[in-house]
Order: sequence, then C-alpha cells, then structure tokens
Amino acid sequence: MKTILVDAWNTLITKNGIDTDMVTLLDKYTNPKIIVTNANAEEQQAFGMVNLPYPLYSMNHHPDKTDPYYFESLLKAYDLKPHETIYFEHNSDAVASAASAGIKALWFDKDLRDFKKLKAFLDASLQA
Repeated sequence: MKTILVDAWNTLITKNGIDTDMVTLLDKYTNPKIIVTNANAEEQQAFGMVNLPYPLYSMNHHPDKTDPYYFESLLKAYDLKPHETIYFEHNSDAVASAASAGIKALWFDKDLRDFKKLKAFLDASLQA
C-alpha cells in the first residue's frame, strides 16, 4: 500500500490552521500518510504544527526538502521505496527534489487549492 506524503505549511496547514477539507479528502484513503516539513521544533509551534492528524517528519532544515537527500532520508527512516510513495507540495523546487528521488509528485497550487485536481492525482497514483 502506497504512503501519501503531504506538505505541511501552505498545503495541509494554512494561516487559518489545518485545512479540514484536505483532511476529509485524505481520510477517504486508507493509505498511511506522513506530513513533511522543513520546520524545526520552534517553527513547528509557530506555524501551528501541533495536534496533527498524521505523523510529522522534519530534518530541521538539514537539509530542506529542495535537496533530494531529504526524501532519501525520509524513505530510509520509514523503510519505504520511492515507488511506494506519492507526494504533493506547494513548492515546485521541493516537488522536483522528490521527483528526482523517484517519488511521484504533484505541485499543489496553495492559492487555487484545487481539490478536484488533487483527488484525481491521488486516485490515479494510488491505483498505479
């Protein structure tokens, strides 16, 4: 079963808190989910990354998600293979980084918040 990696800030979590519509969509899938962030503990508190619905993974900016090593380390930490994961994120450089590590990734427009497009990506990626 594939694991869904979801970006934290500006994707799952906005200035208004956790996006409950996104959680509702994600909870329709029985797949494991991991929230990914660059934030260190202090930043996690400041950005409201508390009481989260899924486990949180961070390397505390050493390196950031724009470095493929971040995703290689995440895969190793959770004993996952790239083809066993999918990812969506608002930062195009982080999307490219994940893709270079072999993870199927989608750029998620943080302003448009197109859940129809996200659902289509999840459906297609999880069936593949």
